[in-house]
Amino acid sequence: MARFELKLPKMGESVAEATITSWLKEVGDTIELDEAVVEIATDKVDSEVPSEVEGILVEVLYGKDEIVAVGATIAVIETEGEDSPSVKTVQKPEEIKEVVVVEKSVTKTIDSVSTPISKTSESGKFYSPLVRNIAEKEGVSMSELEAISGSGKDGRVTKNDILSYIENKGNAPKVVEQSKTVVKPEAKKEVQKAVPVSVNGGDEIIEMTRMGKLISKYMVASVQTSAHVQSFIEIDVTNIVKWRTKVKDAFLKREGEKLTFTPILMHAVASTIKKFPMINIAVDGDNIIKRKNINLGMAAALPDGNLIVPVIKNADQLNLVGMTKAVNDLATRARGNALKPDDIQGGTYTVTNVGGFGSVMGTPIINQPQVAILALGAIRKVPAVIETPDGDFIGIRQKMFVSHSYDHRVVNGALGGMFIKTLKETLEAWDVNQEF
Repeated sequence: MARFELKLPKMGESVAEATITSWLKEVGDTIELDEAVVEIATDKVDSEVPSEVEGILVEVLYGKDEIVAVGATIAVIETEGEDSPSVKTVQKPEEIKEVVVVEKSVTKTIDSVSTPISKTSESGKFYSPLVRNIAEKEGVSMSELEAISGSGKDGRVTKNDILSYIENKGNAPKVVEQSKTVVKPEAKKEVQKAVPVSVNGGDEIIEMTRMGKLISKYMVASVQTSAHVQSFIEIDVTNIVKWRTKVKDAFLKREGEKLTFTPILMHAVASTIKKFPMINIAVDGDNIIKRKNINLGMAAALPDGNLIVPVIKNADQLNLVGMTKAVNDLATRARGNALKPDDIQGGTYTVTNVGGFGSVMGTPIINQPQVAILALGAIRKVPAVIETPDGDFIGIRQKMFVSHSYDHRVVNGALGGMFIKTLKETLEAWDVNQEF
């Protein structure tokens, strides 16, 4: 019998870990090829990990709600056949000391695998890869790690434990080595706490969903990170409305896709970003990262009412037909909870359609680490002054507001305003006689 390691797969370039939410199989169960074994959750997407082999689940290395690093072995499946050089004897993370590799009739002993599942200190205490990475980044020594009282299973130091230690460490008295005197910290400012909420007898208490908690945390963090400012502009989309009405049936017949306003607007946004590449950036400390690719995030509603932002990769390289197919595919899979982790990774600019909920305009919060987000308002018929060679007159036009939120640390008002002005000019110049 051979033993196969089921590993946590890579789920996008920026995803380093996931949480085990549910085991779909128990030890002793038979598993088919490509059958889902475990459910996992990243920041925004729930997903399943399928088996690459047929066999019997003989060992589970992580429990429900535990955080696992990408690439770590999460379970062992026993399969038919003999061990090969690629199959290793797997032990639980806290017990790994040596790994034995069997190659034909020769037994070799190695000290560790090339990508260790976990790491222990000299005293034998286990520290997860996430905790060790945080410690290394924040300059926390192994001796300091040893001194932290862990709240996890068997006294393990969790992510919250080390983050709490680092926060408290920053508030501790600092010792000046030269004079050996203790510099007392300034009086700590009182942190304003949320006002306690009274609960009456008839009130219902509803716990936030996991995604709701994450969204709440990200929204607060974004406002605390970026200096949000907004610019607004009204766009006459009458020609676009007329053109879509004229071609939508032929478009559906030829392409098999419904033509909505969203891909038309997203296509215009992508071309505008290409003209203003300094909107397509991120901030890393004192450095600005100018993105090579234009990856448009498209806020979409989930069945439970939450929003998710799937990403259209290399959006500037798509024609209108390609953009329509990409928009419809992501929207359909978002509504069906069928998005993959990679579908929501790598966005460089986000567009949200607040008009879909009837709003005329909105002031969206930036999707970190991006520096700007565009809100599309509802398209509505309004009376407007129409200029003609024979004079001005009042007529009915189809108009919409767009709201541009941007990070004033790196995007000034001129750039933020010129961006939506150019978008307006692009959309208002739409040719009602063009082909699709």
